[in-house]
Amino acid sequence: MHEHPHNPPSVSAPRLSPAAGERVLYAAAVAVFVFCAWLTWHFCTSMGAEMDMPMPGGWTMSGMWMRMPGQTWAGATVMFLAMWVAMMVAMMLPSALPMVVIYRRAAAFRNDGRADLSAALLICGYFAVWAVLGLFAYAAGMLAAQAAMRWTPVSRAVPPACGAALVLCGIFQLTPMKSACLRHCRDPLGLVASHLGGGPLRALRLGIHHGLFCAACCWALMVIQLVLGIMIIPVMVAVAAVIALEKLIPRGEWVARLTGVAAIGGGLVWIAKTLLTR
Repeated sequence: MHEHPHNPPSVSAPRLSPAAGERVLYAAAVAVFVFCAWLTWHFCTSMGAEMDMPMPGGWTMSGMWMRMPGQTWAGATVMFLAMWVAMMVAMMLPSALPMVVIYRRAAAFRNDGRADLSAALLICGYFAVWAVLGLFAYAAGMLAAQAAMRWTPVSRAVPPACGAALVLCGIFQLTPMKSACLRHCRDPLGLVASHLGGGPLRALRLGIHHGLFCAACCWALMVIQLVLGIMIIPVMVAVAAVIALEKLIPRGEWVARLTGVAAIGGGLVWIAKTLLTR
């Protein structure tokens, strides 16, 4: 009689429970947020006021819009993009995290073994949109800075143009388009329900989709930050707080409207002050 050799039971890799996996997600989000907040603070403090340049028209150009001695355009662009992405993560992650958590919960409920990878790609797609917008913002800022340094009339037009930009951004905050984009951002459950399934690639597309809507919702607030001072930490914190309140509290649409009214009032005062001092 031949005895069959004993076959040991197959051992599968241990998997985290849904609750444990969610704790890991929160821990990773906190770690990324703290690192990006520190990196943003480092960029802001390392580019001190001594690098700013007084300009005709009574305003000061931030050193962020000027290349360092010996720095190439490619190097300046990479440096700005690193600062921009770190800043966007620090500002936008708190309001984007609920959607990521809901997506991961739904994927885990469907026994998707790639739920963590899908969640990671979702957030990567979301911030990829902001990175591309950062490139456009840098190109526009550098072109405006070069024009202001080359032609005095352009430099003198910057202060009233900044006031007008605040007014236009404030008006957008009161429009139906802003309200529609904000409703999209305030409904992560409905967003996930309409895009669930399809694995990591579908999650990446969802992140890009949500990032585009979020950018459409928040572009005016980003312009307000650029006008008031993109490297000024209190301004950054205030704009990040407005974004979070708009998306997370029960009556966030009123935060958007109040911010719009404040931007319109501030822009009109800015324009009047500029014209009266000339």
